[in-house]
Amino acid sequence: MIELNHTVCAPATSVGAGAVSVVRISGPQTMAVVDRIVRFRSGTAAQAPGYSLKFGTVEGLDDVVVALYRAPHSYTGEDAAEISCHASPYIVSELLGRLAEAGCPLAEPGEFTRRAFVNGKMDLAQAEAVADVIASSTSAQHRVALNQLRGGYSAELRGLRQQLLELSLLLELELDFSEEDVEFADRSRLRALLDVAYTHCRQLADSFRVGNAIRSGVPVAIVGAPNSGKSTLLNALLRDDRAIVSDIPGTTRDTVEETCVVDGILFRFIDTAGIRAATDEVERLGIERTFRKISEAEILLGVVDITEPEAAALKAVEAMLERADLAHQKLLILANKCDKTGVNKNVNAINNFVLSTDSKMNNVELLEISAKTGFGLDQVRSYLSSHAGIASASGTLVTNARHAAALRAAADSLRAVSDGLDRGLPSDLLAEDLRAALASLGTITGAITTDEILGEIFSKFCIGK
Repeated sequence: MIELNHTVCAPATSVGAGAVSVVRISGPQTMAVVDRIVRFRSGTAAQAPGYSLKFGTVEGLDDVVVALYRAPHSYTGEDAAEISCHASPYIVSELLGRLAEAGCPLAEPGEFTRRAFVNGKMDLAQAEAVADVIASSTSAQHRVALNQLRGGYSAELRGLRQQLLELSLLLELELDFSEEDVEFADRSRLRALLDVAYTHCRQLADSFRVGNAIRSGVPVAIVGAPNSGKSTLLNALLRDDRAIVSDIPGTTRDTVEETCVVDGILFRFIDTAGIRAATDEVERLGIERTFRKISEAEILLGVVDITEPEAAALKAVEAMLERADLAHQKLLILANKCDKTGVNKNVNAINNFVLSTDSKMNNVELLEISAKTGFGLDQVRSYLSSHAGIASASGTLVTNARHAAALRAAADSLRAVSDGLDRGLPSDLLAEDLRAALASLGTITGAITTDEILGEIFSKFCIGK
């Protein structure tokens, strides 16, 4: 176990001018350090009970209010204090300097949360969720991170781990009596429990697709022929002039990416180069990148210029259908520039063409829009929020790539146990694969970990957390 037995401090609020700043202290010498720099009107920090506030003065600097916490009833599980002062950068800097002189150095990034983990206040999955809660910028991100921080995800993992532990213990017991040929584990029940555990692991690992979209943004590729209005659509959805708009074909040579929140969900829009036969090397590279971004997107917005002749419009739609993986992606065909036409036969022609194909048409829809005037864009936003796969997602979602990899490794180990049962392998080999599955799950909650892993995780935190 890591030893963090020294006392440290750090700003718990962002540094800058304002009403109040908070400096956090944690460690065994917290009360002594506070008494060295703060003069209270009555008594001392060492004499005060936990969960108390004391008014005092840091001589020649500021009047402060100090919140005192006694171990183990604090965020870190140690004696801790939070000094509230005026939010002057000078005051905070001077206060930190005086704390350092009193034997309390500055904390490392994430050190308070790391101490909370080491002292059993939270498991590693909850500790990682602290950073996600702080970084959340949408309601969906906040909801998932808060569930993980409050232990919902950890409770599910504990239940899964307990099932595997019981199976492992049964097989280990057999090993103790191997010379007597005693078989304690009911093989049919073992297989049934393995199937349940394997399915659970795979479902959690597969939820990373949605969980990662919540955390990083649902990838939406805007595709179509040159001059179909892709960049105009991006600017309209963002309500900002982010992409260059021009009547000259091939203006967008590279992908342009921006994020936008729609109905509490973060979307990552990718404006791509127009799909056509490239006229030069730069455009060719841009189109190659377009195809790569199409394959990475969850949703495709296919923009079609309906002022073009019918044959050209249908050719553009055909190119989209060929590139889209409709088993895993959703395609919204946008009949753009309807402000320039009245009733246009191209819309019906496109709709009939889409319906006539034998691809997975439940993942293809058609809308008439004008990216220039904004007509139909509210329907586009509604489509995005309802088809992102997030609003309908329920249960625990995995948002961390490290966790997803560990769950896949656990599932692979469980599959190896199941295959071993089919081949009649001895209990010792089956038990080894079960131990591997348990080890993989243990790396998520911190039951099994290393200083190197912890260092990598907590180095990404801010100084005061």
